[in-house]
Amino acid sequence: MEKIGLMGVGNVLLRDEGFGVKLLYILRSKYDFPENVTLIDGGTAGIFLSPEIDYLDKLLIVDVVKAEGEPGEIKLYEKEDFFIDRLPLKLSPHQLGLQEVLLLNEIKGTCPEEVKLIGIIPKSVETGTGLTPELEEKLIEVEELVLKQLEEWGVKVSPKAEPEDPDIWWEKKVKEA
Repeated sequence: MEKIGLMGVGNVLLRDEGFGVKLLYILRSKYDFPENVTLIDGGTAGIFLSPEIDYLDKLLIVDVVKAEGEPGEIKLYEKEDFFIDRLPLKLSPHQLGLQEVLLLNEIKGTCPEEVKLIGIIPKSVETGTGLTPELEEKLIEVEELVLKQLEEWGVKVSPKAEPEDPDIWWEKKVKEA
């Protein structure tokens, strides 16, 4: 059975940059994933994510991207896009260098054979928690894209009988303060 990774990436303290991580928490709260699927909170872990993707057969990443277009516009990228510099530049110097992580794994011989990135153009990456309305309204659409891709890879995801609280802790802390 193929090992599949689903990774949400971003800094939850920089508004829209936390989109991928927030979506991962939402998915975890709503669905049961089979044992061969690993959900990875990539946060801003950078090169430390390399061992997390060792020996995965397929990897699906959700992150914000700096690309031409309007805030909330969704862009799809394939593994080749990482290696031929077709991906947009990083949003900021601290952002996870996905290209570097995948290149390191390629050199180690442990890069997933298939990598897909669902990217969304942010409106704001200013300090703060919570997504802008433009990105908040795209969560369901990106959720559907993730589920569709997993289905194409043969993954059967089951909705939980009782969805859990997604525990979006970074937004709760601000509201409590």
